[in-house]
Amino acid sequence: MADQRTEALRVTVLGGGSWGTTVAHLTAHNVPTRIWARDEGTVESINAEHRNLRYLPDHDLHPSLTATHDFEDAVTNTDLLVMGVPTSAFRETCQRAASALRPWVPVISLAKGFETGTNKRMTQIITEELPSRPVGVLTGPNLAKEILAGGPAAAVIALTEHEIAERLQDVFTTPTFRVFTNHDVVGCELGGALKNVYAVAAATVEGRGLGDNARAAVITRGLAELIELGTALGGEPLTLAGLAGMGDLFATCVSPQSRNSHVGRRLGAGVALDQILAEMSQVAEGVKATRAAIELANELGINMPIAGHLAKVCFEGRDPNWAQDNLLRGSLGHE
Repeated sequence: MADQRTEALRVTVLGGGSWGTTVAHLTAHNVPTRIWARDEGTVESINAEHRNLRYLPDHDLHPSLTATHDFEDAVTNTDLLVMGVPTSAFRETCQRAASALRPWVPVISLAKGFETGTNKRMTQIITEELPSRPVGVLTGPNLAKEILAGGPAAAVIALTEHEIAERLQDVFTTPTFRVFTNHDVVGCELGGALKNVYAVAAATVEGRGLGDNARAAVITRGLAELIELGTALGGEPLTLAGLAGMGDLFATCVSPQSRNSHVGRRLGAGVALDQILAEMSQVAEGVKATRAAIELANELGINMPIAGHLAKVCFEGRDPNWAQDNLLRGSLGHE
């Protein structure tokens, strides 16, 4: 897929988790790509066996993909920096990269969530910590294992600089992974972060065994809440109804691979949140995003009953059965 616009680019992906590894596998089809990972076993298995044995043990990676422990070298010698770390480590990683990353090197976020305490989006953090670089996000209904297995998928790369977005579009696109461009960075990023809230809520309904009708109602009304808050924060309605919003919400709600849906199903079955999170090896951003969504909605005076009920289950110890009995209640109105 590489052409004259991409063949000189070198890509570094920071983060050796399942999604960061998958994106690095994709770009390795087109340009030289390295992963930086903290875990020594991850680096060794990628270099020696072309697999991420910790997170994706059953999937072969592109043979040209390499991994490294050397953070400074990985950041210094790149033409595109892809941030594949969780939201909890995002600002620290940007700060660490600041002295090594050359000016005007684009920085693309893969994280779908908010910073705890500030409720800032990841591109806002990049802009603060890594100024003088084009900033964007790659997002969409993308389940890592399906993509690595060769299943077709689509995503969106959003930057305000359209020419840069078009160039990077070629870096991420493969015969089975189609990437669309978008100018609405805020909307794309909010869609990816907020959909996790409603994936947890919908899966809680599933965990209670309340049926597909109830789950569909929660997903649909959740999308309405997502669009209302997302547009109030600066996103565009069409973006939130597209791949970055509705598409990502749908995939996360229906897939058994989704970490956020796993959390919701366990909550619905009556398992305590602390126990659910302690048993997981990877991060489910939906729990933290629920708190951020409610705080942002309160600041803007927006009523979000589904997210609000989920927050009471997660943070106030309310019984999930109470939440499901009340999720669809409230004053009748026009859809």
